[in-house]
Amino acid sequence: MATTPNPPKHDLGSLRISEGQRKSGKTGKVFGIIAAVIGVLVILTGAVFAFRDQKTVVEVAVAQKAATGRPALLNASGYVTPRRRATIAAKITGRVTKVNFDEGMHVPEGFVLATLDDSDARRTLDSAKADRNASQAAIADFEVQLKNAELELGRARQLLAAGVETQQAMDNATMAADSLRAKIALAKEQVAASEARIGEAQQAVDNCVIRAPFDGIVVSKDAQVGEMVSPISAGGGFTRTGIATIVDMNSNEIEVDVNEAYIARVLPGQSVTAVLDAYPDWQIPSRVRTVIPTADRQKATVKVRISFLKLDPRILPDMGIKVTFLGDEPEQKAGSDAPAALIPQAAVRDDQGKKIVYLVKDEHLERRAVSVGGARGPDAEIIAGVAAGDTVVVKGPANLHDGQAIEIKK
Repeated sequence: MATTPNPPKHDLGSLRISEGQRKSGKTGKVFGIIAAVIGVLVILTGAVFAFRDQKTVVEVAVAQKAATGRPALLNASGYVTPRRRATIAAKITGRVTKVNFDEGMHVPEGFVLATLDDSDARRTLDSAKADRNASQAAIADFEVQLKNAELELGRARQLLAAGVETQQAMDNATMAADSLRAKIALAKEQVAASEARIGEAQQAVDNCVIRAPFDGIVVSKDAQVGEMVSPISAGGGFTRTGIATIVDMNSNEIEVDVNEAYIARVLPGQSVTAVLDAYPDWQIPSRVRTVIPTADRQKATVKVRISFLKLDPRILPDMGIKVTFLGDEPEQKAGSDAPAALIPQAAVRDDQGKKIVYLVKDEHLERRAVSVGGARGPDAEIIAGVAAGDTVVVKGPANLHDGQAIEIKK
């Protein structure tokens, strides 16, 4: 007989939390809260350090040396251009047979730069000389015949006077002599014509020799041996139109375009200071040579040509150059009030009534008090506090401070 199992009894006491377990749970919550707070602090600290490591981006400029002397009236930029620059070309079409120069070579006036094939021109010259020689030989023959004709004419006169010769014989002798004189005159004209043809042929031969028209430097070699050259452009692009380009370095000058609104400040003979882009620390004294009396309506500018007071081998054609037109006032005396540098006016800041600038030293700022003079266009004269070559902040936040790490905007 099967035994019926007893039904399970509910043990509610097993659900009771002991006092030890209750205390351990409170401790775990406390530790959890502490860990969460520490995590938040770590995140905030990392954010602060990340924000602190982020550098402020600023724009900078380099302080320029302030030119002492006459005040500057106007600045302009342009290029060095020679007054005497020539692309040498042949007067005739021909094939180059010899080239006697290379780029950078100094050539005197009359130097043979190249020669062309002159075989055809020489044949024409020889033919003209042969025609001249034939005409001269004919003259010699006619002169011999004229002497005999004059003798015959003399005898005919004597015989006619003696009544032995007829008038017809006398007329025939006279005609023979006159005909020979006419032939001699014709032959002389033919000789003159042959001489003219000889000169023309000789000129054609001379045109096969290309010479330097003036003393200068070869800056471009435009043809090689075997190429065809011509004074006019030929179809297909296989014919050169030039042999070489020569520049007279003694004719180098400056050409600038001045805005027509300021052209009244420029006068012939005015003193100018020029600075080549290749040599920014070299100030070249110059003088206005002429103001071209016409304006460019597209650019609203007037062309001005400036002469160097003293030429230098470092001055090369087509170099970029900046010029400063100077006033006629007497030169300023160098002293304590002479400006030491020029910086953009935007770099000067006002701090509680004091003028300051921020210099950049090893990607950090250095606050510097400055003494500001007058203004030169967009630049400010700095009497003291900044030297030429210093890097100053031009644009940046208003809350810059001494020692701040910065990043220069590219």
